[in-house]
Amino acid sequence: MNKLRVVVADDHPIVRLGICNALREEPDIEIVGEASNGPQALRLVEALRPDVLILDVQMPGMDGVAVARQVRARCPDT
Repeated sequence: MNKLRVVVADDHPIVRLGICNALREEPDIEIVGEASNGPQALRLVEALRPDVLILDVQMPGMDGVAVARQVRARCPDT
């Protein structure tokens, strides 16, 4: 069985760590990347092609809504 590949994007390190730690408890989920801002999240999604992007709405550089729009256009399978 393939694990669900996830990128987590949040500009608050403690929040990001908490999300990642919770997800790592799940045997069928693999965290493949972490981002602290919008442009970094978009680059990771384009490079890693995860199944899921967990995305904070308010981030520096590019907000989560803009990132989601770009991901939908560029990486529709995420």
